[in-house]
Amino acid sequence: MKHSLFLLILTILLFNTTYSQTSSMKILKINNGKAELRTITGSFIRTIADHVVAAELNTDQTLILVTTSQGKVELRKESGSFIRTITDHATNAKFVGADIVITKDNGKMELRKESGSFIRNL
Repeated sequence: MKHSLFLLILTILLFNTTYSQTSSMKILKINNGKAELRTITGSFIRTIADHVVAAELNTDQTLILVTTSQGKVELRKESGSFIRTITDHATNAKFVGADIVITKDNGKMELRKESGSFIRNL
């Protein structure tokens, strides 16, 4: 009896934790060149930037990488506030842990810090 009650309580706690984490997750949608932050259910939260070809959230969903149609990679807060330009002449950018992998328009790839500092070519 005690064992099954413990399992029931554990299941309820795990489900509630999983549900609360899932319900706070966000996604980015590129819609007509605008990066839109949305809930996991698709509800609109805010527009992050215009003239966007690619965008990505970091793992804790506090920072957003935006690649613009002009080839700039910008780092922005979840609120959409501009932090800094990471580089230019880019076609895509992805978070890899705390670092950023950037694909340049000449096909080369480079690794940069979140601050924009160059680490190395890949």
